[in-house]
Amino acid sequence: MASTESKTVHSAALTYFSMISLLTLCPPFVILLWYTMVHADGSIIQTFDYLRQHGLQGFVDIWPRPTVMAWKIIACYAAFEAALQLLLPGKRVEGPISPAGNRPVYKANGMAAYTVTLVTYLSLWWVVLSGSFPLGCLFGIFNPTIVYDHLGEIFSALIFGSLIFCVFLYIKGHLAPSSSDSGSCGNMIIDFYWGMELYPRIGKNFDIKVFTNCRFGMMSWAVLAVTYCIKQYEQNGRVADSMLVNTILMLVYVTKFFWWEAGYWNTMDIAHDRAGFYICWGCLVWVPSIYTSPGMYLVNHPVHLGTQLALFILVAGLLCIYINYDCDRQRQEFRRTNGKCLVWGKAPSKIVASYQTTSGETKTSLLLTSGWWGLSRHFHYVPEISAAFFWTVPALFNHFLPYFYVVFLTVLLLDRAKRDDDRCRSKYGKYWKLYCDKVRYRVVPGIY
Repeated sequence: MASTESKTVHSAALTYFSMISLLTLCPPFVILLWYTMVHADGSIIQTFDYLRQHGLQGFVDIWPRPTVMAWKIIACYAAFEAALQLLLPGKRVEGPISPAGNRPVYKANGMAAYTVTLVTYLSLWWVVLSGSFPLGCLFGIFNPTIVYDHLGEIFSALIFGSLIFCVFLYIKGHLAPSSSDSGSCGNMIIDFYWGMELYPRIGKNFDIKVFTNCRFGMMSWAVLAVTYCIKQYEQNGRVADSMLVNTILMLVYVTKFFWWEAGYWNTMDIAHDRAGFYICWGCLVWVPSIYTSPGMYLVNHPVHLGTQLALFILVAGLLCIYINYDCDRQRQEFRRTNGKCLVWGKAPSKIVASYQTTSGETKTSLLLTSGWWGLSRHFHYVPEISAAFFWTVPALFNHFLPYFYVVFLTVLLLDRAKRDDDRCRSKYGKYWKLYCDKVRYRVVPGIY
């Protein structure tokens, strides 16, 4: 079966450009960001001057080589998360019906895995720190300060290891696809970039995208946020209020993600984007390195905000995270009840849209046009971007680099909104036009 998804997401020219850009620019950018944050005082100018003076050899010199310690940390972490994904109990959850008519089944144990991960991580650090357990040294690789001290080597190992993993996914898609939601578009580069399989699994129960996106990528975000906080404490004997605000907001956001993980399985990342370099390398490498970068900067640049400003930023960030959650909750409840629910205290406004599956079967969907989803077609991206700004702003404005994540997230979500609109326009036809006429703005009400 040909990969229709890869044909409709972007043009071939843009896909080639994106592929080349990701392969050639993103890996060195991850290393340059780490080097600048940790060794160049967060200054892009300082890093640029170093590279201008030393040229290509200077860049080679600052690229850390993957070490045995880095591989051990990654292997232990990945094995631990895979074991939790397989072994922890969880509610059986069905995903959306795929274009080929398949309905994936998941075990919703993300919140349990998240809790066990953080409790285990902090407990092992406390054991090593206090020296209360004579075998504590055996767990030293889990000491957050050691993780931070080997961070460049870990990112370097992830860059190369994840590339090999994506090659494995490409080969698996050709030789042993997990379902009929797979296939080639006839172009090797696009197949590698966008992926061969929609729902790749190892065996019957181990879902690869749940592991890469949720249990490795998003879990790493929380683990590294805690790591940076602890590293600052061990360096300075205290945690600055700026780091506390940053860490609390990121942990609340990630907690919200795992609380709502079953809903995430209905989103574009899981239900429409195939498991290729674009999404899997991004979740395995880009999320741990870029998404956590404001905290990485704050480790060596503690800022004293003062109680009043710190509380203001914290409350504003929490409000944005709540609105983002409520947007998703509102739509999920609307879908769960087939529109028989209240939205902002009233019966929801909706459009009944029919569409045809790839097998020619006619189905219907309900498109919500009230509540948060009456403000814009992707309003939930507004509080998500705002929340990212609020957990970055404790760094203040001495350097631009901590704000790269906010800029990147804005570009990513605007592109995702366009891709989702294009996909829905192709799927629903005239019904999508009716929906757009009723909900005029794509993301920002009154502006875009």
